[in-house]
Amino acid sequence: MHARRETLRRIITGSPVGRQEDLVRLLGKAGFPATQSSVSRDLRELGVAKRGDRYVLPDEHAPVVDDFAAVARFVRSIRPAGPNLAVIRTTAGSAQSVAIVLDRAEWPEVVGTLSGDDTIFVATAGSATQRRLLARLHDKLRA
Repeated sequence: MHARRETLRRIITGSPVGRQEDLVRLLGKAGFPATQSSVSRDLRELGVAKRGDRYVLPDEHAPVVDDFAAVARFVRSIRPAGPNLAVIRTTAGSAQSVAIVLDRAEWPEVVGTLSGDDTIFVATAGSATQRRLLARLHDKLRA
């Protein structure tokens, strides 16, 4: 996956590409079979944005952004659900964005996440880690 993403970086910096199907085709030519879904995931992981009609990589010298602050406005509630599960409710269509931020944070309290359209289930190892997680979530997301 790392080699595919590096190839994707080179494609984006080397030519103006504005459609995911073009990226799929170019990755295939480079020896990396891909689907629109895998390219979409790679673009998100690389922080690629679309400016006008082309994809661009993030500016390496741009100020660091607090990802939690960027998604906090989408969070509606955070609640425990049993001894090792937390439920985060978001605005419609925002759960995946919030879950990605949480996954990228790599907090030790989080065993895994599962997101739908407006709900995220966050598994913890037990009740003590769940309490720590809930405190961190409330602090970071102000919900």
